[in-house]
Parts: sequence; structure tokens; C-alpha cells
Amino acid sequence: MWQRLGTASLIGFGSLVGGMTANLLMTGPSSVNAQSAPLPSPPGEQSDIRRYPLFEDVVGRLSPSVVAIDAVKPQQGGTSNKGKTHEESGSGVLVQFEGVRGIHAVTNNHVIAGAKAGEITVTLLDGRILRPVQVWTDPESDIGILALEAVNLRPASLGDSDRIRVGQWVLAFGSPFGLNQTVTHGIISARDRGQISLGNTIRIKEFLQTDAAINPGSSGGPLVTADGQVIGINTAIASNSGSNSGVAFSIPINLVKRVGRELLERGAVSRGYLGVQLAPVLDPNEALKLGLDKVRGALVESVHTNSPAAVAGLTAGDVILKLETVELRDENHLINLISYLPANQRVRLGVWRNRKLQVVEVVVGDWTNQSKAR
Repeated sequence: MWQRLGTASLIGFGSLVGGMTANLLMTGPSSVNAQSAPLPSPPGEQSDIRRYPLFEDVVGRLSPSVVAIDAVKPQQGGTSNKGKTHEESGSGVLVQFEGVRGIHAVTNNHVIAGAKAGEITVTLLDGRILRPVQVWTDPESDIGILALEAVNLRPASLGDSDRIRVGQWVLAFGSPFGLNQTVTHGIISARDRGQISLGNTIRIKEFLQTDAAINPGSSGGPLVTADGQVIGINTAIASNSGSNSGVAFSIPINLVKRVGRELLERGAVSRGYLGVQLAPVLDPNEALKLGLDKVRGALVESVHTNSPAAVAGLTAGDVILKLETVELRDENHLINLISYLPANQRVRLGVWRNRKLQVVEVVVGDWTNQSKAR
């Protein structure tokens, strides 16, 4: 139970393949007693039903903000594919970022990565087809932003993903298997999911988990509360078959707001870094050997030469338990928090070393400069 969740699948969708068959599963007795009288309605049924979300109202409000996205991208892998292209299909949602002019479509980087603006199309609910005038991407959070110029664009209302509770009703909008404007429902199954592998470029992972049905082609579509607030961007599923298995992941909208504003204002996202290689998981046996009473924190496997961590004196085998006053859940929690900090900020780390808690001060480095140097 403590092992890292297996590799999840990003849910962009290539060309739709025909020949799919749907099977209707019939259950229950083959005949019904025609003389059986209908059961009476429970007391208070008419008033109680109002407690349930009216999904059709939410769909009516959100559908004009949901878009289908198609991108023609270079074929990857080998010299035989040089010059060849393939089409990636996904979803998106129209938003207006606070303090930024214009309407933009938010989607996943993996849907549009490698495609030029002139090779991307955005299809609206009313059938209009637009091309973005400019494209910004952030591979590390898997967020893509498309600038659109058209009249009568209706942005969705953005919620506060920090306030989302496990068990809340949600709706997932998108274009699974090329079926535009598809809506499914479920609940928030968990928060702060980071123990999933999504490829080498995606480092910032603090996903909302949902059991709403999400399938190939749903990438970039919005996850919406029963109040009609967008609280996530659907990104990946955990599945052995590549299709919905009831475990899907969405980027919290608060992260999308932050990344989107930085991309639009600066053209890039500023992130801090320490310069350590962290263990992907700290299992119970290792925690007990280190003298910890529970699985928590980030285990340092190695320290990069001349990095902020090396200058501060961090070493392999250290377990970073706290960042200032924040107790760390795992290595991904540390990565996310450090990435939010500006370069040159001095912070205190609570480090478990030789079965004792020590305080280590470190000056946060600039991830942008470091990544360019590699």
C-alpha cells in the first residue's frame, strides 16, 4: 500500500478508431409481477430531492465555455518518422485570468506540445473554429494557454481549489474519443495526489483525484463543482487499459491561475529549487530504520554539486521533515513548496539526521537558470 502508484496515462487522444461495441448488461429477474402496486413515495421526498445538485443547470452554464482542441504535431521517435506529423485531440476551457486582458483557453501542455499556433484549432459549442493567436506552455505543470480573438466568448467561473473537500460532487467536461461536449459526474476522491509518474517533464504534481469518468480526449477539460465553479483541469488517468477505471487526476485550478498569470505576464514560470535527488517513496521499514515514528517527509538520495542544498550542508540520508513551519507529507510536497518560492529566499528546513531533528538554513536557487545549464 505504500508503493508509488503505477504510471498514469496522459489522456490526449489520437485518431478515433472505429469498431467499438457497447454491451448493455441486463440484471435482475426476467419478468415482473404485473399486479405489484407501486411503492408509496417516502415522506418529504419532494423537499429532500432539492438537496441534490441540479447537474443540468451546471451543464447549461458551463457548456459554452468548454472547447475541443486539435493539434497537428511532429511525429516522435526515430529517423523514419522525420517530417511526419500526427494529430492530437483534447479539450479545454475558456477563462479570464484576474488582472489580464482577453479570453484564453486553458488546456494541457501534452495536448499541444510541439504544435505551432497555426496548427492548432479550437472548436466552440456553437461550431465556430478558431486558431490561437499565441501559445504559452509550461511542461513542468502540464499547462497550456491559448490566446483567442473572437466575439461572444464566454469564460467559465473559476473556483478555489484549496477549499475543495473529499466527497464533493464534481462534473467532468471534455471530448473523450472525439465526442465533444461530453459530461460525466462523480466525487472528489482525494486531494494532493503526487505519487504518480507522468513522464520526465512533469515535476509539479498536487492533483485532485476523482472517480468521474475521464477517457482519452478528455485532457484539458474542466472539472467543475455542483455550483458551476471550475476547480481543476483534467490531465491523467490510472488505468491498465488506457480507459476510465474510476481513478483520474486533475490539476488544481489555483495552480493553473498562478502558472497562467506568470506565463501571460512574463512568458515563463519562475521556480525555486534546492538541488537534491529525492527518493520516490519512503516506505515504513526505511522510516523505522531511520528512527521515525511514521512515514513522512522527503528522503534525500543525493545532493547535486554546488547546489543550494550542497552549500547548506544537506547530505544523502537526510529526511527533510519541515519547511519553515509546514510539515511535509512526502517528497512531492517539498518539490511543490520549494518551486513556489522566489530565488534567493532564505528558508529553514527541519532535517532528521542521526535520529535527531536539526535545523538547516538554505538559500533557494533559481530552477530556470539551473535547468538551462543542464
